[in-house]
Parts: sequence; C-alpha cells; structure tokens
Amino acid sequence: MIDFFADLARFAFLRNALIAGVAASAACGVVGTYVVTRRITVIAGSLAHTVLGGMGAAYYLNVTRGWSWLSPLHGAIVAAILAALIIGAARARFREREDTIISALWAIGMAIGILFLFRTPGYKSDLMTYLFGNISMVDRTELQLLILMDILVLAIVLIAYRPLLLVCHDEEFARLRGINTTFYNTLLLIITALTIVSLIHVVGIVMVIALVTLPVSVAGRFTSRLWTMMILAAGLSSLLTTAGLAVSYASDLPTGATTILLAGLLYIFAHSPASLRSLLGR
Repeated sequence: MIDFFADLARFAFLRNALIAGVAASAACGVVGTYVVTRRITVIAGSLAHTVLGGMGAAYYLNVTRGWSWLSPLHGAIVAAILAALIIGAARARFREREDTIISALWAIGMAIGILFLFRTPGYKSDLMTYLFGNISMVDRTELQLLILMDILVLAIVLIAYRPLLLVCHDEEFARLRGINTTFYNTLLLIITALTIVSLIHVVGIVMVIALVTLPVSVAGRFTSRLWTMMILAAGLSSLLTTAGLAVSYASDLPTGATTILLAGLLYIFAHSPASLRSLLGR
C-alpha cells in the first residue's frame, strides 16, 4: 500500500488510473442513485453488455482498416447510446415486450462483439480488459474522453435534477405535472449508458453493475434524501476504486475484481444488523 502512494509520483499510468477511477466514480454514484431508485438495474445490465458490440466493431475497424483514431471506447459510446434509445422507445411503445427487447439487446450486443473480435486478426489481448477491466491501461486520450463524459453526465443531472427526481419516484404524478416522462426516461437511460462506458476500464463489462448499485445501496442505509445519497455513493465509489487500485497494485491482483470484492464486503458489513446498530449508536 505504501509503495502505491509512493509510486503515484513516479508513474503516469498510476496517476491516470487514479484520476479515471475517481472521475468515473463521481458519475457512478450520482447516476447509480437514479438506477437503484428507478429500479432499472436489469436495463443497466443490458446496456453494459450491449456495448461489447460497439467495442468489437471499433476494434475490428481499427486493426483491419487502419482507423487508428477509432478506439473501442468510441464504439462503446455509440453502442450504449443506441441501445439506450432503443430501450427508451420500447418502454414507451411496447411495454408488454420490454423484457424481451432488453434481453435481446443484451445477447445480440455480446454476440456482435464476440464475432467482431473473433474476425480481428492477431492476439486478442484487449478482450480481458473489456470484460474484467484494467484501469492501469487508460492512456491520456482515453482519460480526457472519460472526464468529458463524466462532466457531461453531471451537467445533465444538475440541469434536469428535479424532473428526473419526479420521474424516478412517481412517473404518473410527473406526467400529471406536465413533465415529458418519455423524454426524461430516455435521458436517464442515456446518462446511465455513458456512466457504464466510463466504468468499463475500471471494473469491466461483467462487473460494472455491481459498482453502479452496491455503493448506492450502502448509502441508502444511512440517508433517504436523493441528493445526499448521491454524494455519499459517489464518495464511497471513489474510495472503493482508489482502495481497489492500491490493494491490487500492492498484491499483484486484478484491479476490477479487487474493487468489486471490496464493494461486496462493504455492502455485507453495511447490511449487517449488528454493525448498523453500532454505527447508529443503538
């Protein structure tokens, strides 16, 4: 652990990883609060797995067509937003088939990504990074893109906080108040998709939903106000990603899995009746 903090000043990749983790955690805590409150965890899981299709396509074009400017992260953004728009339209018009459409996007996105990766010549060393995360591989260009996405997500939440709050807690009441619930439901899916993309390098596609939901669930044990839950969840996410990076660096373990394990342990501790009574002084 001491070596990690000492090496932060020496190695740029560690600093990039730390900044990427903290930046992604800010959006994760804020948007994750909406995801848990709105109970769209399954939809968020579908978005997370669909992005593999865009990443695989971008990786294929980068290698076979020489499009060096196109990174898998670009493909993930396009696929995530497209999936969010499709699910938003399905929720508005085909609610009775919503589960089927969500499941289909989940499976088709993964299948497309695997096929593109299979057709890409050479060793697929990046596949494990996409699936399970490797935050130490974030370069300066990707870091800048991740920070821009996080700023965009947080700006949208700040501007649309009130209508998103009403839609999450009581969609029918929001509709009666004249709020375009279809628009704000779709907007919520889009910022959820962007948040998931920002977390792919941190914990990977497979485990991203855990980081979106577990810190929020812990925060919800200590506050019921949405904005305080957002702040607490963002702080917990930042601590978890930083601790996961430090522990994995010191122990030579996968960062994503280490981070999620720490999140799981925190969740178990927070939901333990004895620990909760102790913290509350009861």
